[in-house]
Amino acid sequence: MFTASIRSSLRARAVAQVPRMASITKPSIMSRASVLPQQIRAYSDHHEETFEEFTARYEQEFEKAYDLFEVQRTLNNCFSYDLVPAPVVIEKALQACRRVNDYPTAVRTFEALKHKVENKEQYQAYLDELKDIRQELGIDLKEDLYADEA
Repeated sequence: MFTASIRSSLRARAVAQVPRMASITKPSIMSRASVLPQQIRAYSDHHEETFEEFTARYEQEFEKAYDLFEVQRTLNNCFSYDLVPAPVVIEKALQACRRVNDYPTAVRTFEALKHKVENKEQYQAYLDELKDIRQELGIDLKEDLYADEA
């Protein structure tokens, strides 16, 4: 196909375009050791999120969740932390449950909240705080639905 002269000119162009590696030298062991500690990243070093930042982040996530999978995933992530979410976060979660038309997840949110708090008084305080949204959305508690099991 190609003649020998065309082939050799193409090869010469390709070789001319490749940068020369002769000018690059290996760094010495001492220079590597002095650079290495600066390049190590401490993986445990991260930003400590405050409770207010946590609350704001999950409020936004529940506002953005527009399908059942996202609502349940966000609820799971929210309850996986070693703290009890603020009532405002629970309210946004209940509104998200209503938006995706999922009553069982709304009921389970209160069930998860009951297991997350330390005592019955805290749970009752959450129920009192969220009474209006529960009435507005028509959400019953598991204790009300299954009184003989509680």
